[in-house]
Amino acid sequence: MFARLRSDIQCILERDPAARSAFEVLTCYPGLHAVLLHRPAHWCWNNGLLWLGRFISHINRFLTGIEIHPGAKIGDRVFFDHAMGTVVGETAEIGDGCTIYQGVTLGGTSLYKGAKRHPTLGRDVVVSAGAKVLGGFEVGDGAKIGSNAVVIKPVPAGATAVGIPARIIPSKTGESADVTEAAPKFQAYGITQEDDPLQQALRGLVDSAASQEHQIALLWQAIEKMAEARERDCVPKDAARTECFEADKLNQLVGK
Repeated sequence: MFARLRSDIQCILERDPAARSAFEVLTCYPGLHAVLLHRPAHWCWNNGLLWLGRFISHINRFLTGIEIHPGAKIGDRVFFDHAMGTVVGETAEIGDGCTIYQGVTLGGTSLYKGAKRHPTLGRDVVVSAGAKVLGGFEVGDGAKIGSNAVVIKPVPAGATAVGIPARIIPSKTGESADVTEAAPKFQAYGITQEDDPLQQALRGLVDSAASQEHQIALLWQAIEKMAEARERDCVPKDAARTECFEADKLNQLVGK
């Protein structure tokens, strides 16, 4: 029990730079308190003490602002960071090492009792603030859910889901979409450099426009060289012989 508690405290110290000591985490972090209170509630639920499990869960919600159904399964080293207003449904499963921020809902879309209605999160999943993951599907290991995303379909391992409804940005190498090294560091709020489809589209348009202007300039230069002196007047005076498209400046504006 104490080894598990030490592990829970250590994972918070590793992921939250505001945490200064184990004592501070133990006494001042509602995310840790929510996990600790959920464990007896879950035990009661699994052993037929349904009302007592729900009552402990209710007290947990009152004290921490985090509502976890006693039937939900939570792994080791799970960190509810801030997490005020977070709701975890009855058949939800949260894998080891997951990080869940404030305002998250792991909800269900079915009314059938006993069915798998809520999502299953794999290992090391990050669910950012305000995200809603709705349905009895799986979110793969190492996946990231962007802030305020509404996820209604499975997310592959290592992928990033952003938007409403969520669009899936696949992993490049079978790991996280922003992996650039063998052992990627924890990304707070699931923020990566390449998880915004709109930004990627704008970058593509800017690069395409710059490439087209370069090709047009080369064409006019070739036409001038091929034309004879008496025929040069055929070349329009405003022909784009040089490039003036500031692609680098526009890429900086869209975040490149």
